[in-house]
Amino acid sequence: MKSLKIPFSKYESSREAHSNVSDALDGEDINQVEELENEFASYVGADYALATSHGTSALHLAMLALDLKRGDKVVCSVNAHPNVPEVVRHFDAEPIFIDIDANSYNINLDKLEAYLEENKNKKLKAVVVTHLAGATVNLEHLYKMAKEYKVKIVEDASDALGATYKGKKIGSTGADIVCFNFSSHLKKSICNGGMLVTNNSEIMERARLLSNHAISRDVDALSYIYDVVDIGNDYSMSELNAAYIRSIITDRDSAIKRQQAIAVRYSQELDNQEHISIPDMQNPEHPFSLYIIKIDKNRDSFAVELRNLGVETGLHYIPLHLLLYYKSKYMLRVNDYPVALRSYQQVLSLPIYADMSDEDVNIVIKSIKKIVKTRV
Repeated sequence: MKSLKIPFSKYESSREAHSNVSDALDGEDINQVEELENEFASYVGADYALATSHGTSALHLAMLALDLKRGDKVVCSVNAHPNVPEVVRHFDAEPIFIDIDANSYNINLDKLEAYLEENKNKKLKAVVVTHLAGATVNLEHLYKMAKEYKVKIVEDASDALGATYKGKKIGSTGADIVCFNFSSHLKKSICNGGMLVTNNSEIMERARLLSNHAISRDVDALSYIYDVVDIGNDYSMSELNAAYIRSIITDRDSAIKRQQAIAVRYSQELDNQEHISIPDMQNPEHPFSLYIIKIDKNRDSFAVELRNLGVETGLHYIPLHLLLYYKSKYMLRVNDYPVALRSYQQVLSLPIYADMSDEDVNIVIKSIKKIVKTRV
């Protein structure tokens, strides 16, 4: 087998990206951030879009926009990136973890509903739903719960840029706030950036105010005259990042089609391989921002063998209740979330991105088959 290194992720570059960045560097009279916000809102079908310095910034700003306070509770999946409960804790609020569905690795809606039913109180502020690998939960069911139990829905769409649910782009399906991340978790990029989208004008007005230190200006006054009307922060995206990200939006639909084609190829070749379980391929809208397999035993040694063959892998994620801070802060036990624990011991994310060549894909497949033959 030809010795090549297949990275877990690879940043995209295009002529448009170079052109946009050149315009920014050359001082062209183009507001790249404003252009990105307008193009993004149009792309996902949302009324309002606000660019932020990072996906975590978008999540943090979402909590500010919802006026999260000390003692409030925010529900999320136990299988999420640490930035989800992290932004909640920065308000001295409490993250509540819910176990996952065994097949999608997303939050289990039945368990979520049971929690909401048993814990009706004014301190229950929001539910943050992570669309792992870009696959969604049953959103009609989720939004119905939100209305019934009077909680806000914030969608973490870090893996769901360009993904759809019943034909509608994520960002326009009915959540109160959706947060995107252009340098998604555990994937390398040359830029950082996030986006907060909503159809609620009051949420957007508050988010935009707080995204720039809550500075208020009179449009008729001198530009250096300002006031501060609340406690905000600086969440702004740079012009250079915006210029680069604009090209990502342009190319996203074609990138998803390529990812879906790679996923089909993986599944055709890896189905019925011993020790390997492939993801569910029944959802035609799955964007496969991640391709997650299960290894029946010794997942880490499998990943090491792949690495030795030049194939990098990822893990999405280490369940939050196993991480020192949350484990000790909330006295969580290893077996409190059995589905997430069992999945964590087996899951492994393979390389999948639009710039992968057919040869790259074949190398990953051949490497896995080679390892499988030696395992007992």
